[in-house]
Amino acid sequence: MHADTSPFFIGPHRFDAPDDDVGPTLDRRYDLRPRPGERVLGRHRLLVAGYLLGPSEVRCRWLLPEPVAVTVTDQRICWVGSGSQLSLVAGTTRRARPPARLNGLMTGQIRWQWPSRLELPATEQDTPAQLLIVCDALRTIQQPALAFSGAAAEVVALGRQVRRAVAMFRLTRPQLVDLSAQERDVLLLRAGPGLLAGDTRITLPGSLPVEFFSRDDYYRSRPEPTFWGGFTGGAASGHR
Repeated sequence: MHADTSPFFIGPHRFDAPDDDVGPTLDRRYDLRPRPGERVLGRHRLLVAGYLLGPSEVRCRWLLPEPVAVTVTDQRICWVGSGSQLSLVAGTTRRARPPARLNGLMTGQIRWQWPSRLELPATEQDTPAQLLIVCDALRTIQQPALAFSGAAAEVVALGRQVRRAVAMFRLTRPQLVDLSAQERDVLLLRAGPGLLAGDTRITLPGSLPVEFFSRDDYYRSRPEPTFWGGFTGGAASGHR
């Protein structure tokens, strides 16, 4: 998949395709290996979950019970989980799994051309916070999202890193994103170091919509919750 191609959202637990040649690759310590020219901006350890957002409901589709390693770069956000089990909250259709290269590892990513907004719901002091990275999708009003949860200070810092990285990515790549003058002004504000205090929803102009993998992902009825265990490396992203 090339950098200007809309991704598939392969339900319910991934944003990249099995043959995606820009999927996450890991070094021998299982850390993200940046691509040539890619710059790491920050590393975190947080909980991760996948959501589908609709006009009147928010559905958690899957979650991992243990924290994962989260890496923010100037091109994407990636997560790596090891030795965990992935709980499917809704959506039991099993998909063919690509061959695993590293047993017990799960990874995922969102590239910066995809997110349409960030959501950081207000929380009480000393309670965990959550950052939702939300993408628009073609031919549906449902919006897939990744949620990262943890200590409020770390989640707020992650949100600031993501906001600035997305804005700079789009401002410096006119060949990928056709921005209006108004959209450029908004992204220039988003690229600044300010906290944007009080903002719980931050729009990110210039996003490319994602695409679901099959019509089943659009029309599947809601089944009973299920639990999957023992996923290996191919379960959540194409390349390791």
